Amino acid sequence: MANEIIVIQIRKVILDVILLNCIGWPILFLFLWGSAYQRGFFCNDTSLIHPYHESTVPSWTLYITGIALNCVVMSLTEFLNRPADKRDVYMMGVKIPNWIYNLYCVIGIFAFGAACSQLTTDVLKYTIGRLRPHFITVCKPDVCQNGSFTDYVYHEEFTCTNALFKDNARIMKELRLSFPSGHSSFSMYTMLYFAIYLQKRMTWNGSTLLKHTLQFLGVLSAVFTACTRVSDYKHHWSDVMCGLLLGALVASVTARFFSTLFKNNHSNSSRVDQSELLNLNGNRGHAI
Repeated sequence: MANEIIVIQIRKVILDVILLNCIGWPILFLFLWGSAYQRGFFCNDTSLIHPYHESTVPSWTLYITGIALNCVVMSLTEFLNRPADKRDVYMMGVKIPNWIYNLYCVIGIFAFGAACSQLTTDVLKYTIGRLRPHFITVCKPDVCQNGSFTDYVYHEEFTCTNALFKDNARIMKELRLSFPSGHSSFSMYTMLYFAIYLQKRMTWNGSTLLKHTLQFLGVLSAVFTACTRVSDYKHHWSDVMCGLLLGALVASVTARFFSTLFKNNHSNSSRVDQSELLNLNGNRGHAI
C-alpha cells in the first residue's frame, strides 16, 4: 500500500511563527517594562517579614532544563520512531524526513503551550501585585522603622530604606510579583507535558518501568522546585499551589486539545493523493 502523502504549505509555517510571537512578545514586554499593581501592607503582617535567601533553583536553571530536556527527548523519540511512520512529507516540492515534520509539530505545540502558561502567569502577577514573604526584610519601609508604627494601619505610601537592595531594580520590582509562582507553573507545565508526551510517544519495550520512572522523576522535580519557593521564602504556599495548578491545567489542555498526541493522525496539514502529487511535482515552479 502506498505511503500517505502530506504537503506542508509554507504559509501555514509562517502563520505559526507569527502566532507564537504574538504570545511571546507580551512576555518580554512585561519583563522589561511591566509595572505591578501597587498593593499596600500592614507593618505587623508576619507573613511579610521572612528573611531573604537566594533561590535554590535559579531561573536560568529552570528554563534551560525545562525547555532543553523536552526538546532533546522529543528529538530523540521522533527520530527513533521514524521507521513506523509510513508517510511522505513534502514542503515546497522537496521531500523532507517525516520525523523532522513530526518534531516541528510537537516542539511547536510545546513552545506555544509554554508561552501561554508563562503569559497567563505574568498577567496574574502584574495584575494582583502580591507582596513576597521577604518584602519587609528587603524593603525596610520607612513607615515601619523604629517600632513607631501603629498596628493595623494599611500603608500604601512608603519608601524602601534598605541600602543593600533599594538600588537593585530587579529585586525591588520582583517584591510585588509573588502570586502565582512562576517557577511552579513553568516547572509543572514542562514536566507534566514531558510525562504526557512520553506516555503517548515512547514505544521502546526494553524496560517496562523506564518510561514511568522518567515520568515520575520529571513530575517530582517540578514538585521539588515548587517546594523550594516556599522554603526560600520567595512565595507564600498559596502562590505555589496556584502555580502548580495553573501549569498542570495548561499542560493538560495543550496536550489534549492543541497537540496531536491523542489523535491517530499526527498531521494537520493538507493531504493529497498520488496523482495530485505528480501534478505538484510537475509544476515545482508554482507555490505549494
